Amino acid sequence: MTPFPRRRFLHLAAGAVALPAVTRDADAQSYPSRPITMIVPFPAGGGTDVNGRVVADRMSNSLGRPIIVENISGADGSIGIGRAARARPRGHTIVVGQTSTLVFTGAVYSLQYDVLNDFAPISPLAAAPLVLFARKAMPANDLRELVVWLKANPNKASAGIATVAHRLLTLFFQKETGAQFTLVPYRGAAPIMQDLVAGQIDLFLGGAVALPLVRAGSIKAYAVTSDKRLAMASEIPTFADMGLPALSFSEWFGLFAPKGTPKDIIARLNAATVEALADQAVRPRFGDIGLEVFPPERQTSEALGALVKADAEKWWPIIKELGIKPASPNDR
Repeated sequence: MTPFPRRRFLHLAAGAVALPAVTRDADAQSYPSRPITMIVPFPAGGGTDVNGRVVADRMSNSLGRPIIVENISGADGSIGIGRAARARPRGHTIVVGQTSTLVFTGAVYSLQYDVLNDFAPISPLAAAPLVLFARKAMPANDLRELVVWLKANPNKASAGIATVAHRLLTLFFQKETGAQFTLVPYRGAAPIMQDLVAGQIDLFLGGAVALPLVRAGSIKAYAVTSDKRLAMASEIPTFADMGLPALSFSEWFGLFAPKGTPKDIIARLNAATVEALADQAVRPRFGDIGLEVFPPERQTSEALGALVKADAEKWWPIIKELGIKPASPNDR
């Protein structure tokens, strides 16, 4: 047998080691090579879905490929997030995450992925408070009257919940007021709103995206979790205005890719996101539904990663103290 030259062997071995890096570089240079899937872990029509769809079209223009929004709901959003975690890390699958799905679920579920380490942050999108909505026939004119009614009718009312954030703030509301009512799990905010409008449930601490239904007279709004009143709905008091400062909270939304996505691709996605958020046709669409776009200096992957870790440190102990459990497998 002819001996294999040692120099030739070392050359081939070095080439084999370098191959993955070469492949990654080629992927980054040709990216995107096909349509991009944007996973939204809740049904269409809710705040997370709106965030994704508002930027998707504009990002498609920048990247030269369509972005296809895919709604994968269930288990407080963890089913859709899990799908994103398992996707091939080449930038052709991204996911719209938010405080609940990329922070809170890590303290509630035994997940097949790590919310802190299995995702590559792309950019924050926007932040928004939650609003306490009620069916239009609820016999209370303001928050104080609502609390009085709830305490006089313990466990006769029901509140829809679709994320850990909904559950957390709703339990806070019960704790701070002494009111007792039933929590009803759903797959997303849009189905909750449908039932609230129909009078099938009584309350929902949900996103400001539903404020047009208040203006239309389909539902009521009692208070908002922001530190100051919303410019688009200044008639709605904050919880702090009504003597409940513990219910101050703002939920953020951001774009993520699977861990291992090349940095060059993350940079491309970040640039497309930043360009979309600066578009004068895009920003008003966020403002119209009570969403505040993150300032340009915070529209970085590093800022989003830091936000995830800071919120985990703050909220995980609180969630565990409250004993929040996973959503029902039969959520609507």
